[in-house]
Amino acid sequence: MSETTHNSAVASAPPSPDDGLAPAELAAKYGLSVSGARVSLPDYVRQMWGRRHFILAFSQAKLTAQYSQAKLGQLWQVATPLLNAAVYFFIFGLLLKSSRGMAHDMYIPFLVTGVFVFTFTQNSAMSGVRAISGNLGLVRALHFPRASLPISFSLQQLQQLLFSMIVLVIVLLGFGHYPGPSWVLILPVLALQFVFNTGLSLIMARLGAKTPDLAQLLPFLLRTWMYASGVMFPLARTLESAGASGWVSDAMMANPAAVYMDLMRYALIDGYGAGNLPPHVWALALGWAVLFGVGGFVYFWKAEEQYGRG
Repeated sequence: MSETTHNSAVASAPPSPDDGLAPAELAAKYGLSVSGARVSLPDYVRQMWGRRHFILAFSQAKLTAQYSQAKLGQLWQVATPLLNAAVYFFIFGLLLKSSRGMAHDMYIPFLVTGVFVFTFTQNSAMSGVRAISGNLGLVRALHFPRASLPISFSLQQLQQLLFSMIVLVIVLLGFGHYPGPSWVLILPVLALQFVFNTGLSLIMARLGAKTPDLAQLLPFLLRTWMYASGVMFPLARTLESAGASGWVSDAMMANPAAVYMDLMRYALIDGYGAGNLPPHVWALALGWAVLFGVGGFVYFWKAEEQYGRG
């Protein structure tokens, strides 16, 4: 065929039915979708449920590997918060007399419980802020709901706390605080705090994915939060002796770290009565859990398609 005949055949070819269609119209016509696009919230929840075995296995693997290079291995899971509690007792209990008149058999369980409970929240936030930025290889290589990572890190911290609770029980028994009906409250308190911590971890994961420097700033923010939550001293008595105004006292007593610590202390320590708890404490604990658990999940999901890009 001559070049003239070939060009004539090409020129006379019928127009394509796709001519003039916008890219979005072409995608809709052939059932195409954007790779990695965010699915609807109900579909996202179903995907998360489908990855539940991965979330559990990933958290257990991280927990096992955390101290694999240390000679004492998993013992550091309980040794670290215990050493922190010992340091705080020496400084705040013996030197600064921050116990506000509490006897040692009350103050030491009070302090150890506060350290263990706050460490649970602190480590969940710290692991969450690096959940995406510290696992970019996994995020970019595989397709899965990204919320699996911060949730698995929060679950890892819950498992670590459960190991620490064994030591906490030994401390309580050593100072004469024996199991009673109030110990049943441990389960709902831990459940509510876990939901709160998971939401906080999800929020930190999204912020940390966008601003990696947040991981360097967060320890200072958490340390401030710790001192403002009454980990080392009875918050209500300290605020009262300092003459703090009513709204300041109410705000500090209602902060989630103080709420969950007070509930756990009330459940475990004999004599730590209802007078030490802020009003409506269970409503506060539930409210914080729902606000951060649901709000944090939705907040993280809204940026699902942005993780691992750029």
